[in-house]
Amino acid sequence: MPTIAITIGKSHYQRMFTQAAWESLDAFAEVIHHPGLDPATKTELITLLPPADAIITSWDVAQIDADVLAAAPNLQAMAHMGSSVKRFVSEALWARDVQVTSAGLALAVDVAETTLGLMIVGMKQAWPLAQHVREGGWRESRWWPARELFGKEIGIIGASNVGRHVIKLLQNFAVNVLVYDPFISVEQAADIGAEKVELEALLRRADVVSLHAPAKPDTIKMLNQKRLALMKDNALLINTARGTLIDEPALIDELSKGRFYAILDVTEPEPPALDSPLRRLENVVVMPHIAGCIEDCGRMGELAVEELRRYFAGERPIYPIHDHMFSRIA
Repeated sequence: MPTIAITIGKSHYQRMFTQAAWESLDAFAEVIHHPGLDPATKTELITLLPPADAIITSWDVAQIDADVLAAAPNLQAMAHMGSSVKRFVSEALWARDVQVTSAGLALAVDVAETTLGLMIVGMKQAWPLAQHVREGGWRESRWWPARELFGKEIGIIGASNVGRHVIKLLQNFAVNVLVYDPFISVEQAADIGAEKVELEALLRRADVVSLHAPAKPDTIKMLNQKRLALMKDNALLINTARGTLIDEPALIDELSKGRFYAILDVTEPEPPALDSPLRRLENVVVMPHIAGCIEDCGRMGELAVEELRRYFAGERPIYPIHDHMFSRIA
């Protein structure tokens, strides 16, 4: 049986692994555990990995660099639980030809479901109206009337795993989905249920603009002053991707005009400065980066285990990661 090292720290076991995941793992592998409560440091990985054939990683585990690999002569596969593997892999890992997989597909489901919920309550102006009622009011508010998704144009920026799942969920609603992504064709967009458009056209047309692009040099501040000014009055802007995608001073300036409403699960910096207008403006809700799984990430644990089961059974992985993909992913 292969030996699989779990490096995520025992304090995260209940959150990350279901009973089904443990049972599956025990059925095909010997398991060794990083003994600490917190994710393994580089020194701890070097101590743990000499007998390991595969490794399960997640947030805050040290990078699998050349030193770690030198201490892990048998390492063949890595299953990562998180949204991106970039910080955790290294050139030495690719040189060893270690198979890397990501459970980001499972995390994408959580983020997409949260995004859909934010679209619904955001269009209903649930937060400002609830605050208005708390202060003694009712429907006599500038946030009235509340609106619905029915008949609206929903703009998805980035046909990422999350973006694609949001589009899938929106097929249950009577909406027109627009997508901006330079890496997909008109035909590919249609296949997933969306109309491919350029970014500026999306911003002009969409009643809801939802960000799902990766954080890369060419996406930093992609929503700048000029592009934010294109958004429709009374539109809803949602960011559950990365704070760097939006020029924050430009967003604050545009929100200060009261033209549209924003829900931000991510900001740059994170958290916002204590004196940031994002903490005070009435037409923005800032959440503490909770769109992904928080209490229960068991879907990711199950997928990570399944990827390793497939690897040692000689089966195709579900979501392999290769170094050439890094120009397109976060």
